[in-house]
Amino acid sequence: MSDNRENNKRIAKNTLLLYVRMLFTIVVSLYTSRIVLRTLGIEDFGIYSVVGGVVAMFGVVSASLSSAVSRYLNIEMGSKNEEKIKRIFSSAVTIHIFLAVTILVLAEVVGPWFISNKMTIPVDRIYAANWVFHCSILAFVINLISIPYNACVIAHENMKVFAYVSILEVFLKLAIVYVLLLFSIDKMILYAILTLCVALVIRVVYQLYCQQHYSESRFCFIFDYSLIKEMFGFASWNMIGSTSVILSDQGVNVLLNIFCNPIVNAARGVAMQVNQAINSFAQNFMLALNPQITKSFGTNNLES
Repeated sequence: MSDNRENNKRIAKNTLLLYVRMLFTIVVSLYTSRIVLRTLGIEDFGIYSVVGGVVAMFGVVSASLSSAVSRYLNIEMGSKNEEKIKRIFSSAVTIHIFLAVTILVLAEVVGPWFISNKMTIPVDRIYAANWVFHCSILAFVINLISIPYNACVIAHENMKVFAYVSILEVFLKLAIVYVLLLFSIDKMILYAILTLCVALVIRVVYQLYCQQHYSESRFCFIFDYSLIKEMFGFASWNMIGSTSVILSDQGVNVLLNIFCNPIVNAARGVAMQVNQAINSFAQNFMLALNPQITKSFGTNNLES
């Protein structure tokens, strides 16, 4: 009973931390979005939204694998199998590196052609749009490789660190806004480069923290075929739901660009930010709750 009480307190504390993080993030994000919209201009903001959206469509893979990594780490943490935890983490990093290289090659082959030939972008902004695409795909690859480290922090229910790093990310994005105002070079290209730099900084912070505090996060190359196959099998079911979400969000954004223009994308980009803020209320609660549910299942504590 005392363990259940402690677990419930931890869930409540983690949920509170995540909501504080969420409220802070929403306020700053809405403020920075307005400044970015004004600085880039409506057309460039729309181009950035839709080109970044093309890259985000690859996120269906990373979102599904993130759930799989967290699930398997939580199961073994519940059973306290240290050796298996290390194998799961290293296998997860191996999977994500392989996927990152594969997606990078495919995106760089198809992406520039699609932007130049299929999307509605003014001729004089094609060059800048390609810069945005290259920076966005690199940022996505960095975030993809970082997923096992993020999942490790969440699996340990260390939401305080998760919240602090998220707040650091928000502050860095706020700093981007002021840097945009200082320089007179192409604002959209500069914004894409600075966003890539933020992704790299957050990636390094997560990795350094995990390596200092969690022994299982010291990567060594492992190709455990049976484990990788099992994790992919679990992720494939999550991918069904994730695919529908991506198509309804980013797919519609691409179609709007093909049949309309970047100004329509700018309007939808603002609407999507509000939508994401509302959805985060439910997602934050489940983020705090899921590790406890999975660990209890791993120890066959079905009553809890």
